[in-house]
Amino acid sequence: MAKLYFYYSAMNAGKTTTLLQSAHNYRERGMRAAILTPRLDDRAGSGRVASRIGLQAEGVAFDRDDDLKAWVDLDIAAHGKLDCVLVDEAQFLTKAQVWQLSEIVDALKIPVLCYGLRTDFRGELFEGSQYLLAWADELVEIKTICHSGKKATMNVRIDAQGRALQAGPQVEIGGNERYVSVSRAEFKKVMRGEGRIEPLQPPLLKE
Repeated sequence: MAKLYFYYSAMNAGKTTTLLQSAHNYRERGMRAAILTPRLDDRAGSGRVASRIGLQAEGVAFDRDDDLKAWVDLDIAAHGKLDCVLVDEAQFLTKAQVWQLSEIVDALKIPVLCYGLRTDFRGELFEGSQYLLAWADELVEIKTICHSGKKATMNVRIDAQGRALQAGPQVEIGGNERYVSVSRAEFKKVMRGEGRIEPLQPPLLKE
């Protein structure tokens, strides 16, 4: 039975790596999987999905006003059976788009796997994450660790000096140099202005 899945985590937990492995698993079995990615996150190039460890694949870039169910309908008409839809950076989905993904599952019987952050740098839900948490059939946490050794569940946006930022736009694209995942206890600490955070070291492989 097809389901809508939400794989969520803090930053740097390997969400995109897991997505790309899922896509590979489908294709290795002769099945067709579509990868959708928000156009606003173009760090690897528009429509390209890249992980921190060097894995990458071509996807389809979408905007906030795109109808994802309509896109899948057109894709099936043009290319035939679609076995899975994978969505990268799913926190950037709109409420309407999460509903469209649920329609892909319910009307077309195609599983949809979404990968994204749960909360922003202020500890508040993104729109896409909010409705995936509400409507997904399966919620799966991808775990990562804080520099303290505890499980990281929160994201901190830092400045060039490693200080936690407490204000600014919710969406600001960046990687290890801009965001660090921490435990809730560390999040409280740095948001009080106690201490600074060292950004993660860049990956050994180029994305």
